[in-house]
Amino acid sequence: MPFLTSEVTGERDTLATFAAQQLHQLATTLQGLTDAQLRAVPSASAMSLGALARHCLLIAEQAAARIAGIADAGAVGPRTAAQLEAEGTIATEAVRDGDSADSLITSLKAAADALADALRGADPDAELPVPDEPWFAGRTVWTVRWYAMHQVEEFARHAGHADILRESIDGQFAYALNARADGQPWPPEEW
Repeated sequence: MPFLTSEVTGERDTLATFAAQQLHQLATTLQGLTDAQLRAVPSASAMSLGALARHCLLIAEQAAARIAGIADAGAVGPRTAAQLEAEGTIATEAVRDGDSADSLITSLKAAADALADALRGADPDAELPVPDEPWFAGRTVWTVRWYAMHQVEEFARHAGHADILRESIDGQFAYALNARADGQPWPPEEW
């Protein structure tokens, strides 16, 4: 089942595998959703699963670009909350025309692969400039190692959020969705 990460062989592989795994978990929560379910806001959270997926795609793509050495990729100056919302980084309406569960699953898997490739190719001790965003105030540089662990933390938080949203929509939960992703029955026959 894709619920667990695969075995790892060293620090770079560990950072890459765990960051990518959380994005794969988020993708797993989108399986079988209709367009309406993808855009539904079923809980006290203002986020839909589609908006959450778009948010994580933005973060993952920017992180992969920064780690791969394109320090100015996606870099912008400080922005207001209204600007961030208009860009879709915190908006509840961030799902784009043409987005579907399948298209977002494909995009999340590609982003996971790109981030993993960047992490496997980077020196964990290399320093990166910190993006000029209010939530990173007080930091000017961080190592690839710290930034990778921050990605794991960020995506794990959002994967858990996605689990709650999905269960609120149709009662589906992580174990069953992971079994479905693997083409296995739920519950397992031996249970």
